[in-house]
Amino acid sequence: MTEFDIKRVRALFPALDQDQVFLDNAGGSQVLGTVIDSVTDYFSKTNVQLGASYHIGQISNTKYTEGYKAAAQYINASPDEIVLGSSTTQNFMNLAGALRFCEGDEIVLSKMEHETNVKPWLHMADRLKLNVKWWVSPKPELKLTPANLKPLLSEKTKFVACTHVSNILGTIHDIRALADVVHEVGALFCVDGVSYAPHRQVDVKAFGADFYAFSWYKVYGPHIALLYASTSAQVHVKPQNHYFNPTNGLSDKLGFAGSSYEAVQALPHIVSYLGGPNPAPAFEAIAAHEGALQKILLDFLNSRSDVTVHGSSSVDERVRVPTVSFTVKGKSSKQIVEDAEKISNYGFRFGHFYSKRLCDEVLGLPEEGVARVSMVHYNTEQEIRGLVEVLKKVLP
Repeated sequence: MTEFDIKRVRALFPALDQDQVFLDNAGGSQVLGTVIDSVTDYFSKTNVQLGASYHIGQISNTKYTEGYKAAAQYINASPDEIVLGSSTTQNFMNLAGALRFCEGDEIVLSKMEHETNVKPWLHMADRLKLNVKWWVSPKPELKLTPANLKPLLSEKTKFVACTHVSNILGTIHDIRALADVVHEVGALFCVDGVSYAPHRQVDVKAFGADFYAFSWYKVYGPHIALLYASTSAQVHVKPQNHYFNPTNGLSDKLGFAGSSYEAVQALPHIVSYLGGPNPAPAFEAIAAHEGALQKILLDFLNSRSDVTVHGSSSVDERVRVPTVSFTVKGKSSKQIVEDAEKISNYGFRFGHFYSKRLCDEVLGLPEEGVARVSMVHYNTEQEIRGLVEVLKKVLP
């Protein structure tokens, strides 16, 4: 991965060997062949209940433990700081039911979010009688910054939540800078990293967030998700598991037997693919390749006066990831997608993608939302040039 070889990369994903161009990767990426093989192997040979002392049970126990260790390693955390569950939404719901605050405390929620990072905290606010403040960055900036967060913070602020990268806008937020501002008032900071993790290295210690989450099925793996909570933040998490179980780590507190065994044991294959203990070179190569991909598409979209790119129009991979959403004057987002599907094998989508507050209240879009093209590193420059030719045919 340090010297990016697109042919080698694509050969590792069985789904790419068919007549379909996958450009809805922000909804879910394709899966590594090694992950598929490991899940099949687990079900075939070691599919037993955890905790047994007999031979196959010990093998299964080891595979599961190694999965947790690899997942923690991937984000620069310890295994007792993570829990693996069915989805990011479910992990946040579990966390929201376990956090402890006092009536009248304030929380700050962003309107730039997938609803996953909103609804759990609204439930929490209702349960604990907390006051909610809304954090918005209006057009044209559309970026969450310390400057537009600070006016919302006070000594009453106890919890702040935002996305690392919007699944509509693609813009990368400076999480470290935001974390420092949140911690100045003594609040906890929760980050949705779902749209960031497939594209860049996740280092929760460097980010400084108290809670961080993402879904592995968008990072080339099975349908399972990770929630991180720092050791210090876990003081605020009331254990929700059976009374006789240990409560030493986050999985003890919020595990609920929700970590699919076959999915957990497959995670080391993803971590290995992305560089193992030293992922930086792999992600540097990924970022450079993805930057080339988004430049092809954005150069075309930016050249048209009838097209609005929502979020940063920059082609710089330091500014954004290759999740590109746009609308076209005189043509609905739905029609763009449907017309493209009629004449090509390109798979991209339209809608609000669960970021409905952003689409409705901030961007002011109609029900059909945006047309979204979401690329990852296994897409090719040839595919994106082909997409541009398709768009030339279907746009007004």
